[in-house]
Amino acid sequence: MTNVLLLEDDFTMANELKRLFASHGMTCDVVYDGVVFFKQLQASSYQLYVLDINVPSMSGIEVCKKIRQTDSATPILMLTAYSAVEDKVEALEYGADDYLVKPFQIEELLARIKALLRRSVSPQKTPDSLLKVADLEISVDEMKVWRAKKEIVLTPKEYRLLELLANARGRVVSKQAIAEQVWDINFETGTNTIEVYINFLRNKVDKGFDSKLIHTRPGFGYYLKEEE
Repeated sequence: MTNVLLLEDDFTMANELKRLFASHGMTCDVVYDGVVFFKQLQASSYQLYVLDINVPSMSGIEVCKKIRQTDSATPILMLTAYSAVEDKVEALEYGADDYLVKPFQIEELLARIKALLRRSVSPQKTPDSLLKVADLEISVDEMKVWRAKKEIVLTPKEYRLLELLANARGRVVSKQAIAEQVWDINFETGTNTIEVYINFLRNKVDKGFDSKLIHTRPGFGYYLKEEE
């Protein structure tokens, strides 16, 4: 059974979500305060964290950031009324795996949770233990990345995206393929989540290097290849 820890200070919303999760075979503990969230972590183990942003004592973004200091694997879903791009980018930069704005459709929430849990239980592996593109090296077994022998620290989503591009061997990977293979969902038309993650990777993989590896083919997708 999946155990969910929910950070939500709206009592009505929290109770509705708890009932929803229970009806789909998940247990849910609720905390209303960012500091109390970490006290609850001492009492039990969880397979998913669902975080509101605007909560007392410590914001959901700060909670997310603190989680990722010691836990890079447990999925984090931000569930909040904050819809600004800046809030989404900040949450993703600090390690959130997904971001859903209130009000939301129950079916979409459940689909996103299912996708997050599936990824956390069965991460995709490739038959190649070491992928190389120019001076970029990706250890599939260790899920670690280096460029010019210097290790690059990536979030789980960033790593999966980079590995997907590397496995394409220079071929263009469409946004649809990225959505299905990295997030397990079909993104709504107009979403910029993939572009955000591509920018994250460029800042970590290409920034400071004369040779750029991550490229865009407008209207088609993205590819990983050494510049000629």
